[in-house]
Amino acid sequence: MSGPATGRRKRASSLRASLPCLTLTRLTLSCLALIAFDQTLAQAQSITPDLFRPVQGGFVSPQDLPLRKTAAGGDPNANTDDDQLRDPDNKPAPSRIGQIPQYGLPPASGASASGFDSLNRTLKKPKLYPGQAKTKPSPGPGTPPPSPPKLNAAGQLRLSIAPSESANKTPLPPAMAGTVDGQPSRRRLKVDDDPFGPVGDYAGGFLIKSAVEVSGGYETNPGRLPEPKGAPFWVVAPEFLAQSDWERHALVADLRGSFTGYGNSLPPIVDGAISPSPTDVSRPSFTGHVDGRLDVTQDTHILSEVRLLLSTDNPGSPNIQTGLARYPIYTTLGGTFGVDQNFNRLNIYAGGTVDRTVYQNSTLTDGTTATNDDRNFNQYGGITRASYELTPAVKPFVEVEGDSRVHDLALDRNGFARDSTGGYAKGGTSFEFSRLLTGEIAVGYEARDYADSRLGRLEGLLTTASLTWTATPLTTAKFYSDTQIGETTLPGTSGVLVHTYTVEADHDFRRWLTAIGKFTFGTYDYQGDGRSDKTYSVEGDLIYKMTRNLWIKGSVRRDILNSNIAGASSASTIMMLGVRVQN
Repeated sequence: MSGPATGRRKRASSLRASLPCLTLTRLTLSCLALIAFDQTLAQAQSITPDLFRPVQGGFVSPQDLPLRKTAAGGDPNANTDDDQLRDPDNKPAPSRIGQIPQYGLPPASGASASGFDSLNRTLKKPKLYPGQAKTKPSPGPGTPPPSPPKLNAAGQLRLSIAPSESANKTPLPPAMAGTVDGQPSRRRLKVDDDPFGPVGDYAGGFLIKSAVEVSGGYETNPGRLPEPKGAPFWVVAPEFLAQSDWERHALVADLRGSFTGYGNSLPPIVDGAISPSPTDVSRPSFTGHVDGRLDVTQDTHILSEVRLLLSTDNPGSPNIQTGLARYPIYTTLGGTFGVDQNFNRLNIYAGGTVDRTVYQNSTLTDGTTATNDDRNFNQYGGITRASYELTPAVKPFVEVEGDSRVHDLALDRNGFARDSTGGYAKGGTSFEFSRLLTGEIAVGYEARDYADSRLGRLEGLLTTASLTWTATPLTTAKFYSDTQIGETTLPGTSGVLVHTYTVEADHDFRRWLTAIGKFTFGTYDYQGDGRSDKTYSVEGDLIYKMTRNLWIKGSVRRDILNSNIAGASSASTIMMLGVRVQN
């Protein structure tokens, strides 16, 4: 069929074919117009693995997805992957089945650490160690929490913190501070227990420490006279200590001496009679010993000691002659040689001793001299000690000693034979309890028999102790006790039994400021004569440690002698200020 219908059909087909072209042309023109107005340069799309991801939106990166999850704060760049929100240990959440839910805050959750809470319950106060600083209460809300406690190198709580640790310090280089990435950790140095103690010098295999004290002061009664006569004095006291630093064997030398000189002399006549004290009361003192240990095997050791004592009779002693110009000096030189053997926990020591005591001749005020040869003697003896280690901290022991004294002269100045034999036996223990209480204590019996039948047996209770109690890191208490049997020249008197007890307390106000208090009590029992003396001594010291090498020391001491003999009691006060130089 021809006619208009055929023409319209052809025109309709032409329009259908041209519509896509017109639409594409319009889109192209629109894109070109946008590109023309956009000043940003067009970039070609690179082919990445994300273009071939078979997921929705695979043609774009995950962080650019229009339907990506966002964080609670609305930050589209926040990482919200499920793997990051899970527990890294993949531990399941605790079950709440059977748990009573709690809402709000529990009672008294905001109460203080002391006093009472809202339920009228007493709160426990924190337990503080002795010497530990008390925590200060919080000033109010918003205060930052206190800093953690300081610990020492061993990981224990430090009770005293030096002010220098909280002061501003010069920053250290990263290499010294140990903060460089990949650098091995630096081992912390041990805290110095005695920051003002002597360091010493090494000479070969020995550590040598030396010191000297120079002091001056005034003493109210240096001669211990019934009527005090005072005098100024000065003291020079050197010290020397050498200790070996060997893998095996050991050798230690400890030498200490002093000389006390007085500015004026005492009168030779007191109350119309000859003075019982020398006119020149200056006197020296020296105590030294050298100890050696030879390690034969791990359990066998050879021990030896060489000792020297130089001194005079104590002021106020009845052994001092009247009319002396100065104190006669005596020396005691001796040694000990023994073997120490360990049998597992059992330790046995056996050794021999020998000592020689020699007195100088006495110089009198009239210029003459008097011999003291009758006071010279040799002493030979032996000692045995057995101890057993119950625990590393407790070691009980038993010790027995016997000796014989042989004088140069068979009879003394009063016609008595002073040769004698004697000894002692004692038992005790050494202990160490957490380093707070350490030392040794023993009790026993001591006796001496004389060749002269007119001299009775000299005997008595023997007590020896050396205890150290560290009450706090700043306070230390010490206790010493000793018993000795001494010779005497009194006619009809066997000897003197001496007991001495000393209590000492040291306290550090600062590391550089130390106070020392000491009390000493002694008894002198002259058996056969009926004389009995008691001595008391109270002393207080204050030490200012300027540096390791320089100390300043002040001391005040009060000595009292009470005797049952009329006119023999005395008292004296000593005040002294000195300087100590050490290395």
